[in-house]
Amino acid sequence: MPETTLCNWLVMNSAIAACALLLDRLFGEFLQRSHPVVLIGRFISAFERRLYADSFRHGVLLWLATLAVALTGAFLTLWLVQMLPGWLAFLLTTVLASTLLAHRMLYDSVNAVLYSPQPQESVAMLVSRDTQSMSHADAYKAAIETYAENLSDGVIAPLFFLLLFGLPGIVFYKTVNTLDSMVGYRTQRYEKFGKFSARIDDLANWIPARISAILIMLLNRQWRFWSFYTNGNQHKSPNAGHPITAMALSCRCRLGGPTAYFGQLQEKAYFGRRHDTRSVTSAHLQCALKRRNAIDLTLIAGCIALGIICHHV
Repeated sequence: MPETTLCNWLVMNSAIAACALLLDRLFGEFLQRSHPVVLIGRFISAFERRLYADSFRHGVLLWLATLAVALTGAFLTLWLVQMLPGWLAFLLTTVLASTLLAHRMLYDSVNAVLYSPQPQESVAMLVSRDTQSMSHADAYKAAIETYAENLSDGVIAPLFFLLLFGLPGIVFYKTVNTLDSMVGYRTQRYEKFGKFSARIDDLANWIPARISAILIMLLNRQWRFWSFYTNGNQHKSPNAGHPITAMALSCRCRLGGPTAYFGQLQEKAYFGRRHDTRSVTSAHLQCALKRRNAIDLTLIAGCIALGIICHHV
């Protein structure tokens, strides 16, 4: 791709990304049943009902079929939109991209845990772990971990792919992430069938997870911003531990530890400073959520700055 064309591509993607972030902040999710992720999820469920097999090969077929359908839809949509007047094409592309960013929905969902008289019930809507026997501290801990991890999965990573690859890029990422969230579990049913989806999701999130951790550290004035890395590497996921550790360090609590999934207690590393408390309170959850405005402003400003730089190159 010629240098001028590449710069124009990045300028356009930066403008779409900045406006999409603003739309998400103002309106959140609004497509409901016709949301792209919902449609992708329905295809995955339909494939699993008809073609599931306890094999790695069938998991690869699921991944390829889902990506083929999703990207065909993305490129077809992009082709149709580009036939419209420039301002309308930009507006529709921005609206579509905003539906694949989820900071407002994430914030609102986690914030609901903060103000719920029964935080265990509210957090059950957000996590796959068992919540029936959770204490308030466990519920607040799960909410912080969810916010930190999904700040990467739901905001930074899709934005990263949108900036680099446009609308097809963000659709690609959300498809990969949805596959992982539906079949990427280490259970008897999905150990083989979901393994490929889980590994590709790990690869797609490698850079965004570390960007997310650095952003959390810097916005919380943790100037030794690289200090999350060693502790974050103790997570079974190659990515999730980094933003979780960054949030633990920023809010001075210990996250992680033994957690129940599907009726079985799983040993997990602790994240954060050894001397910080394991008794997570609503104040710690407030700490995790309080940088929401700074995160949004930093991301929007970063997209604008990237566009300006590319425009003058």
